[in-house]
This record gives sequence, C-alpha cells and structure tokens, in this order.
Amino acid sequence: MVSDRLSDGSVTARDKNTAVRRRPDPASVRGGASSFRRIASRLATVVAAGLMVSACALFDFEEPGPEDYPVQGIDVSKYQGDIEWHQVKAADIEFAFIKATEGGDHSDTRFEDNWYGAKAAGVRRGAYHFYYFCRTPEEQAAWFIQNVPYDPTALPPVLDMEWYHDSKTCKRIPTRAEIHQEMRTFLTIVERYYGKRPIIYVTVDFHRDRLVGAFNDYPIWVRSVAGHPTIRYGDRDWTMWQYTATGRVPGIRGNVDRNTFDGSKKDFARFLAASQIDVPTSSIVSSAE
Repeated sequence: MVSDRLSDGSVTARDKNTAVRRRPDPASVRGGASSFRRIASRLATVVAAGLMVSACALFDFEEPGPEDYPVQGIDVSKYQGDIEWHQVKAADIEFAFIKATEGGDHSDTRFEDNWYGAKAAGVRRGAYHFYYFCRTPEEQAAWFIQNVPYDPTALPPVLDMEWYHDSKTCKRIPTRAEIHQEMRTFLTIVERYYGKRPIIYVTVDFHRDRLVGAFNDYPIWVRSVAGHPTIRYGDRDWTMWQYTATGRVPGIRGNVDRNTFDGSKKDFARFLAASQIDVPTSSIVSSAE
C-alpha cells in the first residue's frame, strides 16, 4: 500500500515518476499465413516495444514539480515558533497562511505575532481555520471572525477540512450531506464578513470520502506530498498545492509546510483581485453575531 504521507514528507524522484504519462504501446503487427511471418511479426512487435520504452526514457512526460511553479508559499502555526519574517521574505516566499483558530474556542498562540510580523516584512498573508466536527459552523465562523482582524490586503480566509480520527474529544463522522451543509454555512458567513471568496484546504482522504465533485465554485488548496495533485485528485481543479511538510526556509527553525500557487506571478495577482467581492464587511449573518 502507498501512503500519501512519505516518511520525510518530500517529493522524491520516485514520487514524481508516478506522474509520468507514457505513450501507448504500438499496435501489434498482424502475422502472415506462414509461421515464419508470424514469428517475424512477433519479433518486430518486441523490437518496436523496446524502442518505444527507450523513447519514453529519453523524453520526460511528467507533470511539473513544485520547483517549476514560480509563486512559492508556506503555512505556519505555533509549532514553527518565533519566525524571522524578513528572512522568509528574502527567501522569495510570496505568501503565508497562518493558523488562527480551531473549533469554537481555540486560537493559535502565535497567530498575532505571525499575522503582524508577516505583514511588516511584506509577505502576503492570510488566516486559516481548522474545522471541528463537534461545534456548529455558526459558532466556528463567529470564533474565526472574533480572532482574525478584517484587512482588505489579506489573502482570502481558508477553511481547513480534514479527518482527525484519533481525536479524544470528538468522535463524530459527518455524512457527505452534513459536511456540505456545514461547509456552505461557514463559508457564507466568512465570505460576507471579509468580502473575499474563501479557499478550501483539503487532504487526499477527506476529498475522496466527502468532496469529490463538490465545491467547484471555490478555490481548492490540496495536500499532496507523494506526487503531483493530478495523481491524487484526478481532474479536480486546484489553486494551491501543499507539497511537503518538511520544507526548509530561512528564518524558520525546523520543518515548515511548503506550498505553491498554480500559475505565474501575474496569475497570482489576478487570482487575488478576483477573490474580492462587493459585499460590505458589516453584513454578517445574524447567526454569527
């Protein structure tokens, strides 16, 4: 069995090779009436197949690797400790998503330092919320709004959706329909408050179990540390790709999640502009007040 999470979380040559698109084998040559011709035909097929394999080895038909994307970013929480954001900026990190809240009563202890530190260093930043299945979406949206300041220059807010089967405090496993309803509620409240279309972060297993074919009207940020997203998510359109949990960036001690945007720097600017919606920040639905 192949796990999505590698022992070191990185994208290796072997992982990237899983994305190789092989050309189809040539059609078998039909044999003639004589046994000699049939044998010759089979030999020709073998030779042709061998030549085709050699050709595939010479030409690399793989998806782009993380290093091929020009817009690089990170996501951080309290576990990264004290971050030297000016060093992060100097390392060509274009954006950072910062953990703000979890559930309806937990806030990340490093959020404020990271939120203001990243902005002071010139790193585009946004906040994310880790969804908890044992609190209502209204409570969680209100908690996120309470902790994350409104800033029109910030990146769109992020809803982090993933399984946590080992939780000791919440054993609930919502159905697909329940998940969709709760996500829509949270996303609508947050979008109306911040005036930006939120991003949905998702892991391979959660996407497979609950989100295939859904929420195509939202930007999707995928986790895929063992290969290109097209291998793990099929034809799902994605905007952000978290490609390793053991990245290294100057200014951060230890490991950090590394991410990339699917497009050029001009595409990134267009994406941010398109995320803005014309909704007053004061129009929060009553359930979130």
